[in-house]
Amino acid sequence: MLPAAARMRRREDFSAAVRGGSRTGRPLLTGHLLVRPGSEEPARAGFVVSRAVGGAVVRNKVRRRLRALMGRHMESLPQGSLLVVRANPRAATARQSDLAAELDLVINTLLRRQVGALNR
Repeated sequence: MLPAAARMRRREDFSAAVRGGSRTGRPLLTGHLLVRPGSEEPARAGFVVSRAVGGAVVRNKVRRRLRALMGRHMESLPQGSLLVVRANPRAATARQSDLAAELDLVINTLLRRQVGALNR
């Protein structure tokens, strides 16, 4: 499970990650990662699940599934980074294993792009 300290809740954090970070998209998920070098804060993750995914019950189910999967990835994120994971409509009917595989791909791609750019 994703600890409370690792969750993004403020609009400013979501906006900063979406506007200033790198982006990658897949059929089920889209991710935005902003790495803030020198930040002493822990890495945080937030989820966006719009009405296009489904009703409230479906959206909350998708969000819970993503939070459960995200817990194991938090250690791989650089300190102070902000990650936004946006669920696409197909995420509502996806199997948990498919969501897990796609989340792995999204995070690995974002880390290669963002951290690789910082090392140049």
